[in-house]
Amino acid sequence: MERVDGRKKQMEENGELELYIHIPFCVRKCVYCDFPSAPADEDTRDRYLEALLAEIRIRAEAYRQYTVSSVFIGGGTPSLLKGGQIARLMDGVREHYRLAEGAESTLEVNPGTADQGKLAAYWQAGINRLSIGLQSADNGELALLGRIHTYEDFLDTYRTARMAGFHNLNVDVMAALPGQSLEGYCATLRKVMALEPEHISAYSLILEEGTPLLEMVDRGLVQSVDEDMDRCMYQETKRLLKEAGYHRYEISNYAREGYACKHNLGYWQRKNYLGLGLSAASLVENVRFRNGSNLSAYLEDPSGCREACQILTRQEQMEEFFFLGLRMTDGVDLGSFERIFGCRPETVYGEVIRKNVQDGLLKYSVPDSGRNGAGTGGKAYGNLIRGAQEPDRNREGKAEERIALTERGLDLSNYVSAQFLLT
Repeated sequence: MERVDGRKKQMEENGELELYIHIPFCVRKCVYCDFPSAPADEDTRDRYLEALLAEIRIRAEAYRQYTVSSVFIGGGTPSLLKGGQIARLMDGVREHYRLAEGAESTLEVNPGTADQGKLAAYWQAGINRLSIGLQSADNGELALLGRIHTYEDFLDTYRTARMAGFHNLNVDVMAALPGQSLEGYCATLRKVMALEPEHISAYSLILEEGTPLLEMVDRGLVQSVDEDMDRCMYQETKRLLKEAGYHRYEISNYAREGYACKHNLGYWQRKNYLGLGLSAASLVENVRFRNGSNLSAYLEDPSGCREACQILTRQEQMEEFFFLGLRMTDGVDLGSFERIFGCRPETVYGEVIRKNVQDGLLKYSVPDSGRNGAGTGGKAYGNLIRGAQEPDRNREGKAEERIALTERGLDLSNYVSAQFLLT
């Protein structure tokens, strides 16, 4: 079979581009945070905005052939910026990029940093989705994390966002906090569910190297949650959110019908995305690169700070296709693999797929024709796997060959995904 370059194939198939815009400022750095963010005065924030607008303009020349399908303004705390500043950012995007009609435009908001005037201005600027960082409904846990807000502040921000016109809200919730009980965590979930946001991100705290919180744990000042309790919280998250009508579409993300985060799905589907701002990462046509983390250098020359460029090999592209794609509960489309890489997945991963299906960690769904050995690849997979599931169907009603993690596989996702690394 003729060797096909995955990079060329994706260029042909994918004319979309996602934009990530990083705002590296916060009121006070949380004790668990290892993101590139820090407090800054208003003058520094103004200078950064000008540099960011310059980068938005300069980078656009290389990406004019793309349609921007989503914009995500993250941080840090983007809601530190005034309404007029966010409006300038969105105007810059619309002026220099081809923004799709109805594109999802998300802004991360920390409670206590956005009042009614700001939120109304964000809506008027074209932001149509907010991601609000609650983390916990327990004020003691919030204080331990170094958050600047209380649960009451969050409620005020949430209700004000609704009044401003936002009908697509995400709430971030964090499990496995030091000293947290199962009952306390579930109480947070129930309070959030009662508000009926369209989307909930629920994930476990990771104690990152170099953070004050890890140092506190190491010194015995706070007690970390053990693995069994973390697992209980994880299971309760799935149960409670399912009962409340939230569909789990990714390992840590749940949404009402039609409200899965399109921008984040793009990361897991390996769509092209361009990162703008300090330390922002990008993936464009199978080249990964990122901006540097030196604020002074970025302010001086925002277009000259790229570093860590990596041209992905065909093998690395295949690994990412499965490693990232299996995070989604719908799994990966095997037909897409064949179109991109010019070969059937079983020729590369046949043994891995067969073993994990037999172990109950992966499930395989096949079109009706393929189940009888007809159609592309049906016979090949029929020899590998017995008892295929009913086929999934895409939005056009066409059956797709897919491989996805089972419920048990989702619990062991890191173990399963690691097997798709070919090195």
